[in-house]
Amino acid sequence: MRKLILLVSLFSPLALAQSISVEPHSLLRLPGKAGSVTLERLDVADYGTLLIPASLTEINVGQLRLGHEARIAIVPGEQPLRVQARQAELASGSQITVRGAPGTYQKPALPGRNLELSVESLKAEVLSIDARGGAGAPGYAGLDGANGKAAGCTWGQAGRGADGDNGGNGHDGAAGANVRLQLPRNYPAARVKVRVEGGQGGEAGVAGKAGAGGKGKGCLIYRADGATAGKPGEPGQPGAMGAAGTVALQHF
Repeated sequence: MRKLILLVSLFSPLALAQSISVEPHSLLRLPGKAGSVTLERLDVADYGTLLIPASLTEINVGQLRLGHEARIAIVPGEQPLRVQARQAELASGSQITVRGAPGTYQKPALPGRNLELSVESLKAEVLSIDARGGAGAPGYAGLDGANGKAAGCTWGQAGRGADGDNGGNGHDGAAGANVRLQLPRNYPAARVKVRVEGGQGGEAGVAGKAGAGGKGKGCLIYRADGATAGKPGEPGQPGAMGAAGTVALQHF
């Protein structure tokens, strides 16, 4: 697999830039200071990725071109993102993604970012947008129970094995985004592919195993019996799937 080259943006302020180009097989992250950006041309070459920070809320582009398998990846954020383009040319496999972020044990999953996309002239076999919610984190695994102490001829009977802990519940997935599209009247709705499913719920935490009972021991005049094992814990419950987002398409 080819390495992904990280390009650092050196222009500032971004609002004064006339055009942005992302080289093939590279990643360019826009600066996160400006709230809106106006560009004459935005070109993401084959297998390139343009990363849009959460602080940007509006992008106006004269000419937008996405090469083969190119991406515009939009960081999750509370504010919706509005993208307006006069002309757009999207090659096969290209995609705009506003997916939510998966959850962790410390943070919940994030929903897809709401998107408003308006294109006056569109040339594309498929307009593909991924606006799914982030997946929930799995539940904690239950701790295994400790083994009981073995019996002895001088210190008494064996110890019972400890019970295993219950597994934690999986965390809920996040909601898919709400996507609003304004496209040319001559662009068929059948060629618009938008995914807005909610994120998958996190897997249930596995139950802790039971601790083994202490082993018995034969002595000179008697036998010290072994002890019983503990009980295994209960597995957690899987997290719920996030709510689906919505898609609204308007032709003009």
